[in-house]
Amino acid sequence: MTTTLISNIGEFFTGDLNAPRGDVGSLLIEDKFIKALNPTVDENYDKVIDAEGCAVLPGLVDGHIHPVFGEWTPTQDTMGWIGNYMHGGSTSMISAGELHTPGLDYNNLSADLVTSLAEVTCATTNRVRWSNVKVHAGTALLVPGMTEKHFDRLAEAGSILVKFIFFPLEENRREAIRYTDMARERGIRTKVHTGGVSRSGSSQICGFDTLSWLKPDIAAHVSGGPIPMSDEDLNALVDNSEFALEVCSSGNYRSTYMVTQRLMKQGRLDRLTLGTDTPGGTGVIPRGMLRNILFLSSICEMTPENAIAVATGNTAKAHGLDVGILEQGSPADLLIAGPVKGSSGNTMSDAIAHGDLPGISFVIIDGQVIVETRSEQTPPPMQIAHFLDTPGCPYC
Repeated sequence: MTTTLISNIGEFFTGDLNAPRGDVGSLLIEDKFIKALNPTVDENYDKVIDAEGCAVLPGLVDGHIHPVFGEWTPTQDTMGWIGNYMHGGSTSMISAGELHTPGLDYNNLSADLVTSLAEVTCATTNRVRWSNVKVHAGTALLVPGMTEKHFDRLAEAGSILVKFIFFPLEENRREAIRYTDMARERGIRTKVHTGGVSRSGSSQICGFDTLSWLKPDIAAHVSGGPIPMSDEDLNALVDNSEFALEVCSSGNYRSTYMVTQRLMKQGRLDRLTLGTDTPGGTGVIPRGMLRNILFLSSICEMTPENAIAVATGNTAKAHGLDVGILEQGSPADLLIAGPVKGSSGNTMSDAIAHGDLPGISFVIIDGQVIVETRSEQTPPPMQIAHFLDTPGCPYC
């Protein structure tokens, strides 16, 4: 059993939209989990990290990535991108489909092919912790002709998500609804590509009319990925549905502003989730999730703590993950970060509200320190968190 105490915390963000801030000055990690918030200080600990007044927040959860195999992405011919995203604060990621696999013929996909591709991805990319990041890959691209056996195979392989993107929804309503039922019976969530045609050129256009009867678990990139649905459809979607709505780095900024403003006015930020929709035509963006948070707070007028909660607890919950919220018993996936020298204000909240990129000092995943002192993808924060030389004393 290994214990790590984080002391001298300046701001504490829980990731829980119901109580996004906490009065927490120290946090105790035992092995992979959070043991206590504000623990007693008269115990001995194996390791002590002095946060130096920096903020502690959950590791970011990127709800929309497009991996292929491991850390290679053919769309941008890049290796090592997952590690770079981890240095940008992302500790969990969910695949929205491995559709960039070289040679994949979008016009000739079969039920066996898409199921087999998901199985192979689950047995490879999904099996390894790439840079210690929790990557949930193996998302099947739904096509006509799938049966109970195909969904059984996906569940056995460990898929947590299936996606409608090439599926002709309006021509096959009954089959699509049956797919969502079969997926949910097996604990698999459904996501659907919305808006206009994707980079592939083969995806199906999907707006409010389709979503109103399909009722997926998550409507992907509703503000564009890259092309959004119409303003009228977007407003109708917010007003007349209950499922999760995702916005991504790849989308239309104006549409993102519209949907977030409308959700805030209705008191329904619980429906909002975030992703980058990368790697893809938008590129490789290691700080993509941080940029999402900054845009929501500085432009869309969301409080910093709510923006962080959307990027962590909200997104994790929508995908059925146990991460994203910092509380006793939860996985110890967290960041220690603060404002960069020259940034507006003196706190993480000040920086985020102004749209300034924060500096990451520590990245911790399952209680293990992955990044120490400073991230390779952000400037250093004004105050650098560090290990204390004398374990056991939070104030040494």
